[in-house]
Amino acid sequence: MFEQAIFYIFAAMLIFSAAMVITVRNPVHAALFLVLSFFTSAGLWLLLEAEFLAIALVLVYVGAVMVLFLFVVMMLDINIAELREGFARYFPIAALVAIVMMYSLGTIVGPENFGLDQVAAAQGHAADYNNTHELGMALFTRYIWPFEIAAVILLVAIIAAIALTLRATRQTKAPNVDHQIAVRREDRVRLIKVDSEPLD
Repeated sequence: MFEQAIFYIFAAMLIFSAAMVITVRNPVHAALFLVLSFFTSAGLWLLLEAEFLAIALVLVYVGAVMVLFLFVVMMLDINIAELREGFARYFPIAALVAIVMMYSLGTIVGPENFGLDQVAAAQGHAADYNNTHELGMALFTRYIWPFEIAAVILLVAIIAAIALTLRATRQTKAPNVDHQIAVRREDRVRLIKVDSEPLD
């Protein structure tokens, strides 16, 4: 009973914060509501005994990604009026995409896979159960090929991003060592003989 109450509290907070992310006008407030969504999602994962995923969500997304988002949002001068001009025009397309996504999630995460019968049949683990070990064993044995393919795709994306942004600039201030070594004294220093004049 206590776990169900905690679940409904976290679920209500998650739905509220997720709705506020897409409806609030201030982008900084939207980012903060997204942080609250991550925290409530981590709480739900703790209820599911997925401690590693909950801690990874808090450390990676809240501790790194969302801090970067907040820096970018606060440093950029975003014109909210211009962003909301095309909201009504693209709303039907957005609603259609949302319906398709909800249908896809309903078919994948349905009652046959995550229903009340499966929850009732699930057994609690012992106190010394380590889900990080189980996750690592499943990731590097059963799902090793999808993991390696995802790693290669991310590596290619990183290399492509570096190649696209690394461009030669004409405003470089790096010294040319060859020119510095080839300099002669006659090219840099000129001795001028000045006739002396008597002082009055």
